[in-house]
Amino acid sequence: MTTNMIKVENLVYKKPKLLNDNDMHYCPGCSHGVVHKLVAEVIEEMGLENTTIGVAPVGCAVFIYEYLDIDWQEAAHGRAPAVATAIKRLNPEKMVFTYQGDGDLAAIGTGETIHACNRGENIAIISINNGIYGMTGGQMAPTTLLGMKSSTSPDGRDMARAGFPLKMADLVAQLDGVCYVTRQAVHTMPAVNKTKKAIRKAFEYSMQNKGTSMVEVVSSCSAGWKMTPQEANDWMRDNMFLHYPLGDLKDNK
Repeated sequence: MTTNMIKVENLVYKKPKLLNDNDMHYCPGCSHGVVHKLVAEVIEEMGLENTTIGVAPVGCAVFIYEYLDIDWQEAAHGRAPAVATAIKRLNPEKMVFTYQGDGDLAAIGTGETIHACNRGENIAIISINNGIYGMTGGQMAPTTLLGMKSSTSPDGRDMARAGFPLKMADLVAQLDGVCYVTRQAVHTMPAVNKTKKAIRKAFEYSMQNKGTSMVEVVSSCSAGWKMTPQEANDWMRDNMFLHYPLGDLKDNK
């Protein structure tokens, strides 16, 4: 008697087709590469390869156009939500999202971010929050924690001089035009899976014209923090998550 054997493969990793073959330049331990992969996977799984337009401004985040094979528009520093607004209004059938660092979104781009969210533009905003200006030398950002050291706050961020860290996700969640706000991370596999689901939900809501979505990804910056990748992840878990707790802040299903 013969038995037909069926070979079952457990797929552990597969490179998304939208990720091109350029070698990523990001520092060891950087979260950008992981989030790039998740964005590519979501776009492919939703069948939006020819429908998606991404907007990338200034900072480490801008290099995403080097790695994802979709249509891109580069924006001036902080202006990505304004540019995305124009693209989506002119092309309502497109899936339009921005990919921004916290220095871009929460500093020079605060006005553009808040007003796009308040208008309820049908775009998705992905924000990488590592609490520092990673590209330009590790300066203090609006999201830098109290007491956190940077090249411009060598003794730690002082509330009397610099104020409190800005919680952009909490801020925009209060706006009526915003349909979905979540704060996630990519430091562990369960966290990666949650972030991927969040990105997909944001993209789905955008295509359903529900309003603005924001996915904030709390990240580490081992180079800017002057730590090893493992030390940076541990520090992020023990410090960043206390001020920027993970989870959904708003979901208008």
